[in-house]
Amino acid sequence: MDFGIKRNILRELAGVGCRVTVVPAGTASSRILELEPDGVFLSNGPGDPEPLNYAVSTVRELLGTVPIFGICLGHQILGLALGGRTYKLKFGHHGGNHPVMNLSTEKVEITSQNHGFVVDAASLSDAGQRVEVTHVNLNDGTVEGIRHLEIPAFSVQYHPEASPGPHDAHDLFNRFVEMMEKSRK
Repeated sequence: MDFGIKRNILRELAGVGCRVTVVPAGTASSRILELEPDGVFLSNGPGDPEPLNYAVSTVRELLGTVPIFGICLGHQILGLALGGRTYKLKFGHHGGNHPVMNLSTEKVEITSQNHGFVVDAASLSDAGQRVEVTHVNLNDGTVEGIRHLEIPAFSVQYHPEASPGPHDAHDLFNRFVEMMEKSRK
């Protein structure tokens, strides 16, 4: 779903073997499912995610039907679709040097970021969904990644496709492919 996708994301998806069909942000879930996708990618884009009710509704309808992977604004939309809330950062995260802790590996990834809103961690647990925070910003403790514990859906706030780098998080594209392959079985 194109919310302002960067061309390099398309290159990265194609580079890990995906055949990519781009649909406009306002595409209905029924139309997306008619395309018989193996997965749905929620792209980055500008602005406040809260007014994007159409996108949140679409993603909510897609949850559990196909694997979902979101980046940046796509991460925030997934968070909202899972019942969470977002809030505006005082200054935002911008640049290519943000340390993010991957909580499952306990490795620090140096990430590229460009956003002014984040998913509120407390709102995810309040929503009653089985959602886990997977990544945390080491500068301010904000949510940098989430995953659903029962259905194939995950997202990150930062840009793993950033070029010329850093490339610490490139493996997320492979993880999405593995999720789609597992879902097909």
